[in-house]
Amino acid sequence: MLKVIGIFFVALAALGAVLPLLPTTPFLLVAAACFAKSSPRLYNMLLANKVFGPLIYHWQQSRSIPKKGKVIALASMLIAAAWSLYVLEYMWLKILTVLLICGPFIFIWRLPIAGKRIE
Repeated sequence: MLKVIGIFFVALAALGAVLPLLPTTPFLLVAAACFAKSSPRLYNMLLANKVFGPLIYHWQQSRSIPKKGKVIALASMLIAAAWSLYVLEYMWLKILTVLLICGPFIFIWRLPIAGKRIE
């Protein structure tokens, strides 16, 4: 069952890599946790992935993300929010968009950068 759940979350992470507002890293972390308990082979494959492996590794080691990942995440959130505010017609939808982006944006903004000293 954990393998199936892990595969499901990898699929969600892959969608999150191309769709704005859908997170990637949290889905990968759930998948890694599932695979760590159920399939060492799938867990190692996930860690060996060129794109997703470093994100998982840095998170597990120091609860940090690489600078490039942080910049891309924050920039894509801002672009998606700006586009949404431009195309949405109703003010309540614009406000809802801003409110929904604020929490994840602040969370990512406050994360330490991988490789930097944490004080």
